[in-house]
Amino acid sequence: MFTGIVEEIGTVADLNPSDSTGGTSLTITLPATSPLLSDAHLGDSIAINGVCLTVTSFTLPTPTTPAPQFTVGIAPETLRLTNLGSLARGSRANLERAVRADTRMGGHFVQGHVDTTATILARTPDGNAVTMRFAPTSPEVMRYVVYKGFIALDGASLTVTKVDDVEGWWEVMLIAYTQERIVTAGKQVGETVNVEVDMTAKYVEKSLQGYLAGLGEGEGGLLQKIVERVVKGGSA
Repeated sequence: MFTGIVEEIGTVADLNPSDSTGGTSLTITLPATSPLLSDAHLGDSIAINGVCLTVTSFTLPTPTTPAPQFTVGIAPETLRLTNLGSLARGSRANLERAVRADTRMGGHFVQGHVDTTATILARTPDGNAVTMRFAPTSPEVMRYVVYKGFIALDGASLTVTKVDDVEGWWEVMLIAYTQERIVTAGKQVGETVNVEVDMTAKYVEKSLQGYLAGLGEGEGGLLQKIVERVVKGGSA
């Protein structure tokens, strides 16, 4: 679990499509002063551009190698659902460690489970802020995107400022502070981001579907019972 508050921006040192395990691995280099690995353990979860991945190895700073690094494995399904496969040596990535029990929830609950990618349709300056418009690769996620709701883009918790369900896009506004601290702000029209919608919306939807299904369940359905109760009460 994550908060969507980016802790660090790392740089891709290597994306190996065929590592010693026969899978894909990604190695990230951190700034020499970064505290991101100060309490690291093998098997820890770190979100890279919004994707929850498992640390398989890491190197702390030494006099000869001052830049800390860590490596994660990437499953084939993750490569299919996210844009991590498009990373190259030198690419920058948003990073966040998994939350602790005493972590202050500055953003919203982010699982690191990407729902789809989205393409940047427009960038519009607004004073020292910038508004960015996105269209999802999977249009069905639009039902979870609401005005003033939360959305995680490349792992950053952001507020939706405008939604157009007909045309299939939403907008967020990045203030100057945020622009300096997430890689998304530097992306241009046509580039993509990883998208995770607010999981609360999914739980509400599933609960509501179950409730509505119960309304019409056969002769003893909830809807029938409600109608019978109303009729009985009206005739009393």
